Amino acid sequence: MAARKDIDGSASVPAFYGTELRWRREAAGLTLQQAVEGSFYGASYLSEIERAQRRMPADLARHVDQVMRTDGFFERRCEDVRKARKGAHAEYFAPVAEAETRARTIEEWNSTLIPGLLQTEPYARAVIRSTHSLDLKEEVDAKVSQRLGRAKLFDDPKRPEYWVILHESVLREPFLPPAQMAEQLDRIAALADRSRIVPQLLLWNAPTRPFMGLSLLFMEFDDEPPLMYTEGPYHGHTVDDPALVKQYRKAYDRLRAAALPPEASLAMIEAIAEDYRNGKQPR
Repeated sequence: MAARKDIDGSASVPAFYGTELRWRREAAGLTLQQAVEGSFYGASYLSEIERAQRRMPADLARHVDQVMRTDGFFERRCEDVRKARKGAHAEYFAPVAEAETRARTIEEWNSTLIPGLLQTEPYARAVIRSTHSLDLKEEVDAKVSQRLGRAKLFDDPKRPEYWVILHESVLREPFLPPAQMAEQLDRIAALADRSRIVPQLLLWNAPTRPFMGLSLLFMEFDDEPPLMYTEGPYHGHTVDDPALVKQYRKAYDRLRAAALPPEASLAMIEAIAEDYRNGKQPR
């Protein structure tokens, strides 16, 4: 049996919450399985909450309060954990950023911007500046830092598997000065060369473009249902109903079928980056 690993409850609000959850569960003489019995969640899910790796949903908090007779303690503390885990992310996106760290596969489509996981520091800063023009410098710095930190996922050579479909216009319509656009595209190419991502381009005149106005993000996990996320200006929508996720996937699969193959897409990304480096307007 693996040695029990104690969590430093002073490290963060989620760590304190998780430590308290485990202490009260063990004081009640309950195993993880017994604590979740009668809920829609598994023992591994509760274990990750105890280790501050996952936030507790309100319905599970109510269930735990009832089973452990904790008089609503955990339900009341859900809001504290939600605020603590949010950080510089928008409230609607914070659960998605957290889910990325558990995902086995991530698949994205974007017709307007390079996705956050792939952004360089100048690109991320420009996006944040354009959407939050009144933010103070320290607020922008915090958002940029947190966005770039998400890319640590790619430090693992095997996980997650990441596919991305980009509309051609995202690359050819410069969002930054040419040298910085070249740097941004070089980053995408470098990740592809390392086999950490698989990029595809949807050409501007592709025959089918369903959901052109929406970004689409799909995640699959080892032990939980798939998730789909889409967002617009200042709002986001998460779908975790497997049947509805399947419907959205049909649109994504058509986009993938219409897009250039990965090898041709990578060659085009590299060619456009070279145009930027040479001061040419990408054609």
